[in-house]
Amino acid sequence: MTGAALLLAGCAARPAASTYTPSITPAPSASPSPAPSPTPSPTSTVAPSSPTDAAVARMTVAQQAGTVLMTAGTVDELPGLASLVHDDGLGGVMIRGRSSVGVDGVAAAVRKVTGASGSSLPLLVATDEEGGEVQVLRGPGFGDIPSAVDQARSSPAALQLATKRWGAALAAAGVNLDLAPVADTPCPADLHDNPPVADLDRNYGDDPAAAARSVSAVVRGLAATGVGATVKHFPGLGCVTKNTDTDADVVDSSITVDSARLQPFTAGMAAGARAVMVSSAIYDHIDGSQPALFSSTVIGALLRDRFGFTGVVMSDDVGGAAAVQAWTPGQRAVKFVEAGGDLLLDIVPDHIPAERAALVAAAQADPSFAAKLRAAAVHVVAARLAMHS
Repeated sequence: MTGAALLLAGCAARPAASTYTPSITPAPSASPSPAPSPTPSPTSTVAPSSPTDAAVARMTVAQQAGTVLMTAGTVDELPGLASLVHDDGLGGVMIRGRSSVGVDGVAAAVRKVTGASGSSLPLLVATDEEGGEVQVLRGPGFGDIPSAVDQARSSPAALQLATKRWGAALAAAGVNLDLAPVADTPCPADLHDNPPVADLDRNYGDDPAAAARSVSAVVRGLAATGVGATVKHFPGLGCVTKNTDTDADVVDSSITVDSARLQPFTAGMAAGARAVMVSSAIYDHIDGSQPALFSSTVIGALLRDRFGFTGVVMSDDVGGAAAVQAWTPGQRAVKFVEAGGDLLLDIVPDHIPAERAALVAAAQADPSFAAKLRAAAVHVVAARLAMHS
């Protein structure tokens, strides 16, 4: 990766252009009337003495650390991840790459890893099934999913119905968490120079209000099949001209806490998104000092406090992304949980033991961090219990 040789001291901090101070103002909207505040999914809220609390209470610190980690492999590599999932007690696995083996072939591979987890909790099994250029699973039973740009041409009702078909295929294959829909809405100036989103037709148009309707339809369609949706990449990658996968220090200088481009995210939350994926870009007008997934301002003050999201806060990949190569795998895990994150996605399986060990060490050294780790485990376990096993 291009960021592998970057020095930690050179990129670990960046002067902030501004820092957001939370307020009780309503969520941003593209129209004069404010967008409705998201209604937390009932499956996201953990009641006192709930099965979730009971499950987490039985966990050791090491088990809590394991459940907040997710790694990845291709369909062919999934069976080989079984021992790692079992030994480190991972909360989930992601299917990456591209596969054309179809529903039955994917389901067989998934069973080999879920059956070896050794946990009574269902394993989160995720993939990127957005459509168009980003559709990991194809072949018999899956069909071809159009790009988000094309999906947006359908009415919300028609899109929700189509998404139910796509979600049913995922559920039949053993996938219970789709890392979709993309809620990023490009800025007009970057519509033809936006490598991570618009250049790949991953956006639901360029109007935030219309995109919000499409995002909501996709979230509801997936939920109807028992598959959780993940709106991404909060607070948005639609206005950047570099890709966090391949470039370090990707900076957004457009999105503010009042940006209309947050509306598709809040709409997706209100529709019942299981997770929100946080990007590794830097947002000058929210917290210009560090990547969003390491920012308590982005995760705590904005996503949790202002928007009221109670589901799983997930990281964008921290394994191969150039944007986070200035930190060791262990530092990435600790900084994410310290900021209020719940589920760390690292597509490099070899990183997982160091990340788990770093989380355990930090929890044992600092009671306040231990409380954050437990809170993250609660959110992930709640999602695992809510998923279809």
